[in-house]
Amino acid sequence: MDGAGRATSRAMRSSIAELLAAGEPLVLPGVWDALSARLAVEAGFRAVFLSGFAMSATRLGRPDFGLLTQTEVLETARLVCDAVPCPVIVDADTGYGGVFNVERTVTELLRLGAAGCFLEDQEWPKRCGHMEGKHVVPLEEYLPKLEAALRLRAGTPFHVTARTDARAVLGLDEAVRRARAFADAGADAVFVEAPESTAEMDRVRAAMPAHVPLVANMVDQGKTPVRGAGALAAAGYQLVVVPVAGLLASARVLRECYGALRRDGSTEALRERMLDFAELNRLVGLEELYAREARRGGR
Repeated sequence: MDGAGRATSRAMRSSIAELLAAGEPLVLPGVWDALSARLAVEAGFRAVFLSGFAMSATRLGRPDFGLLTQTEVLETARLVCDAVPCPVIVDADTGYGGVFNVERTVTELLRLGAAGCFLEDQEWPKRCGHMEGKHVVPLEEYLPKLEAALRLRAGTPFHVTARTDARAVLGLDEAVRRARAFADAGADAVFVEAPESTAEMDRVRAAMPAHVPLVANMVDQGKTPVRGAGALAAAGYQLVVVPVAGLLASARVLRECYGALRRDGSTEALRERMLDFAELNRLVGLEELYAREARRGGR
């Protein structure tokens, strides 16, 4: 897609609020680069989530332990937003510092055409919400960062999700208290990370204003019970994030492919599990480039 096409595509994207207004749960698959995002769109998803865990694993080969920088996240976000026509929500971690850092992060995401971000209350360096050893900042330190993000996006459909990791650190009561404060501050959605039972998820929903969308984070083998989108919607969770399933599946197939190549000297044993070369070229838009080349009579 050329520059004019990308600009038009961005202008025509639905907002997260519009997708939520459709009344169905909005399922956000975790992506980590342009190709994974294109595959998600091909599967029919209406929006995607640029996962910090997945970016750290694929860009750095390292765990989601606060090692990924603001620059790396923004660069990945630019590539993904350019590659797909659907809304992209970006995992912005803690905003990478204080209020001024949050302002810069949100300003850049708006410039890149992102549809929204997740902003959390962990101390920096943060770590995956389903890992041990997390720490959170005081609520009074987080709220100015959230308010800065909301102020900067004013007049745009940029969707700000406020996340708390207090459940694992200070208990569910404190997590609920923070979630209510996020809603009162005007967050577009609220995310209590890593509740450990369906009963805890029900308690979060019961404590929140009914109009505030809630996020359910479905991490395979994580701390929160994994449920389908229909069951989560019935429980009052409108945004369903599945951040690492695609990465786990991809890593397994890559391991099998490289193992077969090393063992057999060829990938024949994996042939049925691989895309055709032509199919991959179609996915990344080779036919479009051929057509444009032909229209102008060559390179």
